[in-house]
Amino acid sequence: MQALWMVLAALLFATMSVCIKLAAADFNIFEIVLARGLIGMVVMSAICRHGKVALRTPVPMMHVWRSVVGATALSCWFYAIAHLPLATAMTLNYMSGIWVAAFMVGGTVLLGRSTDFGRQDPLILTVLTGFAGVVLLLRPTLDQDQFLAGLVGLISGMSASLAYIQLAALGRVGEPETRTVFYFSLGTSAVGLGGMLLTGMHSWWRPQALWLLPIGILATLGQLALTRAYSRSSALLVASLQYSGIVFAALYGLVLFGDQIALSGWAGIAMIIASGLAATALRHRAMPSAPVEEH
Repeated sequence: MQALWMVLAALLFATMSVCIKLAAADFNIFEIVLARGLIGMVVMSAICRHGKVALRTPVPMMHVWRSVVGATALSCWFYAIAHLPLATAMTLNYMSGIWVAAFMVGGTVLLGRSTDFGRQDPLILTVLTGFAGVVLLLRPTLDQDQFLAGLVGLISGMSASLAYIQLAALGRVGEPETRTVFYFSLGTSAVGLGGMLLTGMHSWWRPQALWLLPIGILATLGQLALTRAYSRSSALLVASLQYSGIVFAALYGLVLFGDQIALSGWAGIAMIIASGLAATALRHRAMPSAPVEEH
């Protein structure tokens, strides 16, 4: 069941991306970010009230850190999308799984847990295999004049990995998923509002603004499923399953936008699925508590 939460999150985020693609013609990036955050706050506050989950938290600074790295990842990802080919931007962002593995292995080495290091090898291999599948599917390119945007794209993946690891840490200290998603929505709203002060805004009183509603709802539900996946399972496991979002995005592109997938792309999809299945099978061999997740 823990693995299915990640697959569901990937599907919700892929569907959200379709809505963003349609809304981006009428709204700037920060307007979409603000709408995502505001709708998330409304939805999650209602869910918290219904579930009698208090918004007051005993670990406010953990939420601040999660919001900072999460909002940074989101902002960098949208910047990369705006200045790079979409395939390149998505690939750089999906390197978050590689960064998760790197941080976990680095934490094991720094803490001197040599006996735990070897037990991580199989799951690290599934993450690397999944990313290789992403490269085959998307076939990214990066021109020399796009170095800055490429660097920002790398930062988006690194920041996302830190946010995912923090989700696991919040789960281990007993923070409810609904409260965690509420505070992330709050941080996202702050970033969107701050960005709009610099870029301006369009009128939201028009039919095109209806696209902002499913973006916020899908993002909130996807974030809730993502939070539950990372707080209840191995971070390396769900990092592998995260790549299933590329499969959903490829299918959406094929059905809705007529995108053609080359043979190498279908080979990449097969590698992504295989890595996800392998990660699930290796679940019980993963470390029960990765060193970089301990607080």
